[in-house]
Amino acid sequence: MTFDAQTIRPSFPALATGTAFFDGPGGTQTPLAVGSAIASTLTGPLSIRGTGSTSQQNAEDAVTGFRSAMADLLGAEERGIVYGRSATQLTYDLANALSAGWGPGDEVVVTRLDHDANIRPWMQAADRAGATVRWADFDPATGELSVPDIAAVLSERTRLVAVTAASNLIGTRPPVAAIARLAHSVGALLYVDGVHYTPHASVDVAALGADFFVCSAYKFFGPHCGILASAPALLETIYPDKLVPSSDQVPERFELGTLPYETMAGVTAAVEFLAGLGDAAPAGASRRERLIRSSQALEHHEETLRGKLEAGLAELPGARLHSRAAVRTPTVLVTFTGHDTADASRHLCKQGILAPAGSFYALEASRHLGLGDRGGLRIGLAPYNTVDEVARLLAALSVFLRVT
Repeated sequence: MTFDAQTIRPSFPALATGTAFFDGPGGTQTPLAVGSAIASTLTGPLSIRGTGSTSQQNAEDAVTGFRSAMADLLGAEERGIVYGRSATQLTYDLANALSAGWGPGDEVVVTRLDHDANIRPWMQAADRAGATVRWADFDPATGELSVPDIAAVLSERTRLVAVTAASNLIGTRPPVAAIARLAHSVGALLYVDGVHYTPHASVDVAALGADFFVCSAYKFFGPHCGILASAPALLETIYPDKLVPSSDQVPERFELGTLPYETMAGVTAAVEFLAGLGDAAPAGASRRERLIRSSQALEHHEETLRGKLEAGLAELPGARLHSRAAVRTPTVLVTFTGHDTADASRHLCKQGILAPAGSFYALEASRHLGLGDRGGLRIGLAPYNTVDEVARLLAALSVFLRVT
């Protein structure tokens, strides 16, 4: 599989500014096709979904198109695709609904590797239900979260395990499928935060063993929203608070209020854009097949860039890389002896290079690494990044370390 970043860069108006964007984990830049889909849908004709008029049908098509596209991207069923304002909102909604059945003696497992959005909702829900929270630690020396780490805090009382498929701070990709088998062996559900994973891997929710899988479209070229995937049969067993007249069908029972049809159309356009990257697919290939091929090509491209980035960082004086897991995304967290990474980020910004510093809501992970709440400089690669941009970043950091 081959991929040339130069072929897609003209599709991103933001790249014409000359800024080198290394903030993909916080959100990618958006291709023109996505913005156009949002604008054309919003300017209509557009009404509340239905089939009686063109405007109603346009709304209906936006919803069904969104579900179909995300089902293809995640290897899920269309009826199991739930729209949400954000991954955080979806997680809170599920935590509130699921915890209605918890009580004293029940246990919930969270990990210190996770973004706070896959920790705090479960802790707060457990607290209200009188359930106990058990913590799974990762190895700060290697960045690895292993099956034994989960097994150490699992029991027959565990009701749910919440784990990330990829750390947004250091890129670690835990063995989710193995963790799923372990969780299911004690009758627990598995809730997977796939926000940072989805842009960098070919997702197959069933193969991962995730009972719930959540991601965010703005991490893979789309608009700001969240998506949850689950088996329709499982969603049928959950009863969230809702208005009496609103649909009780799955997945609609989880989607409160009128849906943002234009945003959904933007997500569909982002998935279509992804499906068109990499080598040309064989004639007649499905969108799911094209997405898998694209993901393989993008992963190879990003891994190549990551290798060059990490090799260059290793040569900088006082640089310490905290992203060390054997299997990880192209996201690197680095600190510098005697230098504040916030200063490094500001220096880069003046050079037209965006690589932010912080803990990025992964507070527990940052603290467990010994970095407190300040974290480090996070350099996150996206498909549109190039070898030249990596070289430009390394040169700017070298100057920073020499003159500050």
